[in-house]
Amino acid sequence: MSSNAEQNLANHARLDPLFHFLVLPVFLISFVSAVVSAVKRPDLHSVWFAIAMLAVVVAAFKIRMYALKVQDRLIRLEERERLAALVPEVERAQILRLTVGQLVALRFASDGEAAGLARRAWTENMKPADIKKAIKGWRPDHFRV
Repeated sequence: MSSNAEQNLANHARLDPLFHFLVLPVFLISFVSAVVSAVKRPDLHSVWFAIAMLAVVVAAFKIRMYALKVQDRLIRLEERERLAALVPEVERAQILRLTVGQLVALRFASDGEAAGLARRAWTENMKPADIKKAIKGWRPDHFRV
């Protein structure tokens, strides 16, 4: 999605074409091929190559998860700061009750509705998907990984 396109609930999910359509398929196909080779011709080299390809696939997923975890930590920090400025002072301690998933979902809420949605999220224990569905004024996030 281009950074100029309007973002909403229907199109906010993001794929990284090089990762999702090149790196992962190549690694997965290589792993399957290595396993087939190890089964057909079981020797030290073919079995070791299958194990190495498994490690490559696991590494690809772990590296992706690390990037997403760092992103979630930054979003948590940013949203806590934003909400601290938007909610009344007597409610600021409640921001700490929000889960990372709730904060990640709230990043799409406009400033005008973020405080109200946050209040609903911590009182009703809303799921992130429900928070996103409740957003009326979508605030795009074009910087996510």
